[in-house]
Amino acid sequence: MDRQDALARRNRRVGFAAFGTVAGMVGLSFAAVPLYDMFCRMTGYNGTVQTGGPAAPGAVERQVTVRFAATTHPSLPWRFEAAQNAMPVHLGEQGLAFYRAANPAAVPVEGVATYNVTPEVVGKYFHKTACFCFDAQTLQPGQSVEMPVSFWVDPAMAQDPNTRDIRTITLNYTFFRTLADAEKAGVLASAGPHVGRGSVTR
Repeated sequence: MDRQDALARRNRRVGFAAFGTVAGMVGLSFAAVPLYDMFCRMTGYNGTVQTGGPAAPGAVERQVTVRFAATTHPSLPWRFEAAQNAMPVHLGEQGLAFYRAANPAAVPVEGVATYNVTPEVVGKYFHKTACFCFDAQTLQPGQSVEMPVSFWVDPAMAQDPNTRDIRTITLNYTFFRTLADAEKAGVLASAGPHVGRGSVTR
C-alpha cells in the first residue's frame, strides 16, 4: 500500500510539473509580442519610436529634416497622405505635423495606423508625445480628417557616433483595416504603443 501511495504521489508531482511547464510555455507565447514591443519601445530597437516620457528639452543649434510618409494597406479603401512633405526641426524642439485621411467609399470604414522611423538607428532618439496610432478611426462616406503628430528629436543624437552624421529622418505611418492586418504584415513588433490620441479635425 505504501508503495502504491508513493507511486501515486510521484505521478501527481510529475503531472503538476508537466502542467506547469505547458502553462508557462503558453503564457510566454502570449507575452512574447508585448514583451518584445516593450523592449523595442525602451531601446529604440528596430526603428521603434520612443513614446511618452519627458517633454522636449528645448532647441539646440543642430537641425535635422524630418520627412513624412504615408501608406495604406490594400484592404483599406482610404486616401491617406502627409499634409507636409518635410520640415526642418532643431534637436530638442517640439514639432507638430499633420496627416490627412479621406474615405471615398459609400459606407463607413474603420482604419487603424501603425508607424516607424528610418533610419532605424535613430528610433531611440525620436520621441512622439501625441499621435493617432493604434486608435481606431471611423470615417463616414466622403468624410476627411486631419490628424496631428507631436514629436521631438533628442539632442543626444548629435553625440552618438552612429547617428551624429544623419541629417534626414523619415516618419512613416501605414493605415490598416484592422490590427490583425497589421500583425499579418509584421509591423506591430516594431511599432510600439500609442501615446494618446491627438485632436482629430473633421
